[in-house]
Amino acid sequence: MSDAEVLQDRDVLLVEDETLVSFVLEDMLMEFGARAVWHAANVEAALTLLKTQRPAVAVLDLNLGDKNAYPVAERLAQDGIPFVFVSGYGRDGLEPQWASRPVLQKPVSLTTLAKALAGCLV
Repeated sequence: MSDAEVLQDRDVLLVEDETLVSFVLEDMLMEFGARAVWHAANVEAALTLLKTQRPAVAVLDLNLGDKNAYPVAERLAQDGIPFVFVSGYGRDGLEPQWASRPVLQKPVSLTTLAKALAGCLV
């Protein structure tokens, strides 16, 4: 499967509080064939979106201002929606209960993100 087919016609939830980073990640996700990228800049917006939408996969910035993305991760896990964390701290910033989840260190490359998403969607 090529990178352009990783998200073939799938909807993606992107939880990222930095606007520029959010747009860069959205461009990457669209290059992978995403049908739509739903943006949320904080935990509350992501949880509200998840009340009415069901993405195929999610990309979560671990640190969202003064909060972390764990409440969103918990909801996604409960709903059986795969996700990857992205963080400037890499795996070192992750709580132990989430150690089995993919964690990508910022800045994220196209290839690294594509591989992580493909692994989630198997």
